[in-house]
Parts: sequence; structure tokens; C-alpha cells
Amino acid sequence: MSPKRPKRSVTLYIGIVILTVLLNLLAWSSTAFCDVYVTYVFPLWVNTYGRLTGLFPFSVGEWMLLLGFVLTVLAVFAALLAAVRAYLRFFAWVILCVCLIMTLNCSMLYHVTPFAEQYLGGESGEYSLEELLQVRNFVAAQCNRLSGEVARDERGYVVYPGDEAAMQNMARQEMGRLGEDYGRLSGYYPRPKPLFFSDFMCQQNMLGWYFPFSLEANYNRVAYVMNRPASMCHELAHLKGFIYEDEANFIAYLACIQSDDIYFQYSGYLSVLGYLERDLQKAAAQDPEGLAQVCAAHGLEEILDVVYEDDRFVTEEEWARIEGKALLDTETVDEATDVFLNTTLKANGVSEGTVSYSHVVRLLLQYYGSDSDVLLIFSTKFLKFL
Repeated sequence: MSPKRPKRSVTLYIGIVILTVLLNLLAWSSTAFCDVYVTYVFPLWVNTYGRLTGLFPFSVGEWMLLLGFVLTVLAVFAALLAAVRAYLRFFAWVILCVCLIMTLNCSMLYHVTPFAEQYLGGESGEYSLEELLQVRNFVAAQCNRLSGEVARDERGYVVYPGDEAAMQNMARQEMGRLGEDYGRLSGYYPRPKPLFFSDFMCQQNMLGWYFPFSLEANYNRVAYVMNRPASMCHELAHLKGFIYEDEANFIAYLACIQSDDIYFQYSGYLSVLGYLERDLQKAAAQDPEGLAQVCAAHGLEEILDVVYEDDRFVTEEEWARIEGKALLDTETVDEATDVFLNTTLKANGVSEGTVSYSHVVRLLLQYYGSDSDVLLIFSTKFLKFL
């Protein structure tokens, strides 16, 4: 073996390290650079590598994570034994590849032009109680209406008329239709895939995962059926470079409510109802008299009990099964996941961490305030943004 080969390997390794660092520095310093990347380069990965991983019927990324865990454990043992230099070199390359892929398929996406600025006329500002109540009432009314139109079983649970494949294809179709209005959402979409370890996802209180290492949209197959359409569309939005959770929430909402499928419509409205309700409750705590006056003037749409029941995470039966076979305490898993997500988001410049998920309310208010046709559902045109 040529003695120059190890030297070339070290040079290549250092070169990739420098490239990864430079990409991150450029991403943090130039939105224009990231916009060019997400428009012309990132789609190449989805259209090639994403198509390849999409050929597998299972989640490739899920098993990549499991393999990564095994490799990490082996690296720890190798380091302790100080006897397997070849494996440690291999593991160093694995870590470098992980850093590069995370940069290309995740980190850089946090620094592109926001959806609101690109498609809704600018970043949203403050909103009033009247604005919040009007949108909340509209969404609540749609949920009330649709709750009576979906099929149910003898327990009262919603039953989707098609199979999982039909729902997956519908999600791809609706996201493609949305791309006709929002250019970055156009193009190829792989099939959303259910996660094998969905029980563990339930313990993490997670409805889906975007895997940058396999460019897949994965969803929790155990979650209550009304979560799944919006979750599939949410994860597919990440594959178009919209990495922020509030933006993916909003995009999923738009994709679902435009559908001719009432189950997708219902899922879309339910996916944002909780965020609107929580903001309204905060407003009630901060300014109870002001909210009372607004409700007196505009009314408060009462949400049906069945809607609250349909807005569940998983069914009681599934929770009992999951808790009965769980190897780890659910509360501990949930807290650990929350710490991980907050840390990841803040490391990528999202200072509010998971609290930013609720910013979908601002996007909803801005969307309805900027669309003159949709404004017809409101009694007055008062939506103004600073």
C-alpha cells in the first residue's frame, strides 16, 4: 500500500471539515446564499437520493438512527480498549459525514427567507384580540361542521374511508397542488412513511420526523387518525426546505383545507385549533375585560365536545397498550425529547425553541388578513399588521 494514501485521506478529511465550517458561516451570514441553495441545490438531493430512499417500503432514516446508536456504542468500547484504531478512524469519518449532511439538509434551511416574507408580503407583527378571535371562531366553526360529516365507528372514533396508502397519496397530491400557488412547494414528493417505532414516538409526544440523512417524511402511525393527514403534509413541507415548525404547520394547514377530502380538511383545521385556543386563553389571562368586550361584540363560537375528543393525540386504548409495554418511563422520554428539540432549535438560531411552534397563529392571521377573498368570512376588515 502506498504510504501517501493515509496522507491523502487526512487532507480530504480536513478539506471536508473546512467546507462544512464555511457552509455554516455562509448560512449564518447570508440569507441570499441560502435562498439560492434551497432553490437550486437542495431539490437535487430530494429528486435523486430522496427518490432512492423512497423505493424502500420502510423508513430508511429510522434504521439509520438505530445503526448510528450501535456505531456510537462500539466507538466508546473501542476508545476504552484503545485497540481498534481503524474503527476509530472509520467512526471519525461517520461523524464528519453526519455534520456535513446536517449542514446541507437541515442547518442551512434555517437561514432562508421566511415563508411570510416570501409569500405573504412580509413578516407578521402584533395582532389584536379582535383578529385572534375572528380567526379562532372561523376555525372552530369549520371543526364543528366537519365533525358531523366524517364517518365514525361504534366507539365514536373517526374512521378514514381509505387505507394508509390512499392517505399518503392524497398528502402528496395536496402538497403538489399547493405548489401551484407557492413555487418552492412544487415538484416531486416522496411517499410519507409510517415509523416502525411509533409507540416510542408517542412517548416523545411526536407526530412525525423529518430525517435529513434519508430525506424522508415520516409520521407516527399510532397517532389518532385525525392527526395523520396534517402530519404527513407537515413532514413533506420540510422536504421543500421549510424547516421551521410553525411554517410547516401552516403549510400543512393550507394543503389540508384546500382538499376535496373532508378528512384532510378536518385534520387541517384541528391541527391549528389548539394553538388558537391557547393564545386566546393567554389573552383571557392578560386582559379578561378586553376579551369579554371583544366576545360581546363578535361572539364566541362554542366548540363541540366531539371536536375536543377528535383533537386527541392517541386513543385511550393505544395509550394503555403503549404504557403497558414501555421499557422507559413516558414522562422521562418526553422531557428528554423536549430538551433535545429546544437545544437543536436554539443552536440553529431559533431563540424561543419549541415555543416557536405556536407562531403558526401569526401566519394564520397574516394569511387571512392579506387575502381579500378569505376576508369575506369575517364581519369586518380590521386585520392590520405592524
